[in-house]
Amino acid sequence: MYKIVGADQKEYGPDSADQVREWIAEGRANGQTLARFEEGPWKPLSTFPEFASLVGSSAPPRLGTAPPAYGTVPVGVPRKNNRLALAGFVLSIFGLLQCCTPLFAILGLIFSCIGFYQVKQAPDRFTGTGLAMAGIITSVVGLLIFCFLLASGILSELMKSFPHLSR
Repeated sequence: MYKIVGADQKEYGPDSADQVREWIAEGRANGQTLARFEEGPWKPLSTFPEFASLVGSSAPPRLGTAPPAYGTVPVGVPRKNNRLALAGFVLSIFGLLQCCTPLFAILGLIFSCIGFYQVKQAPDRFTGTGLAMAGIITSVVGLLIFCFLLASGILSELMKSFPHLSR
């Protein structure tokens, strides 16, 4: 049984030689694809006698064509920071700094949650889990501060000191 390193740099298998031949025929593996038999050393598929004739002139694997059962993550395609996670974090900072209104903290919480969900659903496309978590935590802290100020009456006193805001 063979194990291979997919385009996403993850180890797949064990699979039969027939399965590896099928991936080569589909262009999902080539002579440079790292593989090993049983617990042997990792080496390119082209060095295995049973695959040498199949991969000798094969083209490199097509992007996005990892073995179907294992997902598709092409090598060399960088993951992008999730924009909603970033927007949520920025809005949550505004919400924390402007404690008199919960608008930015609520928007930051919503965007951060959506960004976090998107990163978790497509980790091969996005980064930003930490950014989304920071946005969620900062938004919650901002909302807790707002609630504390509202409940303690400090907010109403603060609003009186800014007559243009209390209309």
